Amino acid sequence: MSATIRVIVIDDQALIRVGVRTLLRGEPGAELVGEAADGRTGLQVVRAHRPDVVLMDIRMPGLDGLAALREITADPALAAVRVVMLTTFGLEEYVFEALRHGASGFVLKDAEPDELLRAIRVVTEGGSLLSPSITRSVIAQFARQRPGMAPHSGIKQLTEREREVVSWVTTGMSNDEIAVQLTISTETVRTHVGRALLKLGARDRAQLVVFAMLSGLTPPVDPPGM
Repeated sequence: MSATIRVIVIDDQALIRVGVRTLLRGEPGAELVGEAADGRTGLQVVRAHRPDVVLMDIRMPGLDGLAALREITADPALAAVRVVMLTTFGLEEYVFEALRHGASGFVLKDAEPDELLRAIRVVTEGGSLLSPSITRSVIAQFARQRPGMAPHSGIKQLTEREREVVSWVTTGMSNDEIAVQLTISTETVRTHVGRALLKLGARDRAQLVVFAMLSGLTPPVDPPGM
């Protein structure tokens, strides 16, 4: 990590908070600037420090992680804050709802320390934690919840090429992998993704996937590994 990344952890388990604190204390590229044991207190800490990344549990007493997430992503003053959900629970139950409300991804609490550090770095750089397996969970959840959900109003603003690129983003592929599929440069893919993010008002790549699914954008063929 080249620049210091400011992190807050919100989790009702003291062991998790101590673990994150210890991990970041030994990481020169990151700094723990606050912590909390519940969602309501966590919101106060987030608003006070405006960190780069929030690591937040899903299941907490009082205000849970999903409710706290919705408040963070609805606050214009916290637009630059990225939220990674920490969980020990099956992703399928929560993944679509969390991503729909602006989470940048998920990390399991039993993940290796390097994986957590990577998650912090990836979301700070504007990426998302959406592997093909996570994307399959999103699609499965979406299929169950789609009735009654309206397409994103901004989808008509996308060009045909932007729609095509965004449809491939729903697979969880990287820009490099999408470039290979479409026989275009990685920079071209990055440009199209960036323009789609702006037009749809998506916080990051993860939310772009949800907006695309709501609007019926899916890849023309099943990509490798899906």
